[in-house]
Amino acid sequence: MSSVTRSLLKNLSWSLLGGFAYSVLRDQFRYRPIKRSVAAITGGSRGLGLVLAKEFARQGASVALLARDNEELARAKKMIELAAPGAEVLTLECDCTKPHDVNQAVSSIIRYFGKIDIVVNNAGIISTSPIQNTTKKDFEDSLDIHFWAPYYMNRACLPHLQKGSRIVNISSIGGLVPVPHHAAYCTGKFALRGYSESLRLELMPLGIYVTTVCPGLMRTGSARNARVKGQFKKEHAWFSLMASAPLISMNADRAARKIISAIKTGKAETTVSTPSRILSLLHAHFPGIYADFGSVANWLLPNPTEDLRTTLEGKDAESVVSRSFLTALGQQAAERNNEIPPETDQMH
Repeated sequence: MSSVTRSLLKNLSWSLLGGFAYSVLRDQFRYRPIKRSVAAITGGSRGLGLVLAKEFARQGASVALLARDNEELARAKKMIELAAPGAEVLTLECDCTKPHDVNQAVSSIIRYFGKIDIVVNNAGIISTSPIQNTTKKDFEDSLDIHFWAPYYMNRACLPHLQKGSRIVNISSIGGLVPVPHHAAYCTGKFALRGYSESLRLELMPLGIYVTTVCPGLMRTGSARNARVKGQFKKEHAWFSLMASAPLISMNADRAARKIISAIKTGKAETTVSTPSRILSLLHAHFPGIYADFGSVANWLLPNPTEDLRTTLEGKDAESVVSRSFLTALGQQAAERNNEIPPETDQMH
């Protein structure tokens, strides 16, 4: 080995060691415990929002849940109190795409708790359809809930946030890479990720840390509440299978713990799951190869239809496949995470 090579390897080793040491020190400096914090969570009545709320409560935080359905909120509150006895839970009916609703909800949180320490922008709509069946309204709806709702929430909360506060924007693997039959969804999530990363740069000097979360598929049970267009039953079957597969989808409780760990250290971005990290790296470094694989995946998915108007929720597009043993993990998650109302659960 030449002296030049040895010198290069030595410098590289010191650089890697220095980078690692800096990361450890930075995380320790920015670390903030969850206990006695107040976390405001949009879309907190079911799915990932509810799972996060339970974990916050278990770790000693008070939680404010924002969602549009009062009955769901009431059930969610009971579930959190069961998971974390003594937890302080505030529920607020709120459509986060409406600035007036958001402003009122934030004012209520401040009146009740006196502060907000952590803002989690989790509310979202999962939509699946071929691009030919996707309309302008579908894109507008995605941007409303995935970009404008976090914008309204953050704008309302910022005057109340102090040094050390956290803002958490739940994007998606669909905000890192394009996903076939999810064009509207990806557009909203890409917009959120760009906004979130820009917000981080401008709020860091104030000691407020913004974390962008880009998880892959998680077993939250949300498939039954996804919006479906095109060949409804086939689209829903494919999505249900992917959202239940153990090697492709991730346990939601484990994902929540990882997300909260990233929140504590003020991490810039977390992709949570290994498949998400692999896809992100492939797309970033080999976009042509990623597009080739993506086009093959698209070829396997259902063909479009001529119906551009009709949209169904997943629970109205069930089939033998989507209610089979192949989706058992997703169905169990739906029951645990308040995706199924009690009366519906009893019918199956």
